[in-house]
Amino acid sequence: MQSTVAKQIRFDGAGLHSGAPVRMVLTPAPVGHGIVFLRSDIEADAADTRSVRIPARWDAVVPSQLCTLIRNEDGVELSTIEHIMAALAGCGVTNVLISVDGPEVPILDGSAAPFVDGILAAGLARQEGPTRALKILKTVEVETETAKARLEPSDTMEIDFHIDFADPAIGVQDKHLVMANGAFVRELSNCRTFCRKADVDYMREHGLALGGTFENAVVVEGDAVLSPGGLRHSDEPVRHKMLDALGDLYLAGAPILGRYVGEKSGHAVTNALLRKLFATPGAWAYVTADAKTASRLPGAGVSRADLAVCA
Repeated sequence: MQSTVAKQIRFDGAGLHSGAPVRMVLTPAPVGHGIVFLRSDIEADAADTRSVRIPARWDAVVPSQLCTLIRNEDGVELSTIEHIMAALAGCGVTNVLISVDGPEVPILDGSAAPFVDGILAAGLARQEGPTRALKILKTVEVETETAKARLEPSDTMEIDFHIDFADPAIGVQDKHLVMANGAFVRELSNCRTFCRKADVDYMREHGLALGGTFENAVVVEGDAVLSPGGLRHSDEPVRHKMLDALGDLYLAGAPILGRYVGEKSGHAVTNALLRKLFATPGAWAYVTADAKTASRLPGAGVSRADLAVCA
């Protein structure tokens, strides 16, 4: 079965980079539509709206600072899509049209929880049609001077992540999760993006992250967590990195049956990994998930009660 949102869902907030108000609307879409973004603030040819539509695909990603940014063939861009993509993956949404009236998705509280809550509150509409998954057949890895990531064969979706920061408030963190039975919603969805106060000051001085606050990000300085209320989980930073990874991996066009291992990796490394995967003959295959396999995908059986567990 495929799924879409049961009705329109609206999110209002500010953009992370500009701080400007932005509205995002999720609209039900038919089987085979996939996940597509639409820049509703840009005037399009009345007879053809493709110029303002951007498919959520790995090959639409372009280099950017701090986030995942996609661009279509006409040069229309949208940034900071990783949290809504993670929410869609974690809720099992396969078809949806997402209209955004600005150049970036609203940051809201810096996690995926508001998106998950909106989707689950509105409900999902199950659609006829086979569930497609991307099966990893052999290990693929990418590495930079500071990070590396790989995808390995597995019968389900797993994420294994390691981070290492000098700031004692973060330090070294490791976590492994099997992304089945609502694990994303319960364990990761409410984990916020994080940064050092020195990074915040630098970005503000250079006109970046103007919509960032101590409420929609975990801000640390040395061994202190400066955000009101502190951490939502003792290892919230590594959990957020896993959230980002799930969202970026969903740009493969289907949920992945495989194990993602990230070591200090981020958006660019994960996208490089997908590009290498699709360029490697015999490393992957799209498969039709039988009932048993579909039951192990991240969005299977998710309910709003799962979100309450992580609160």
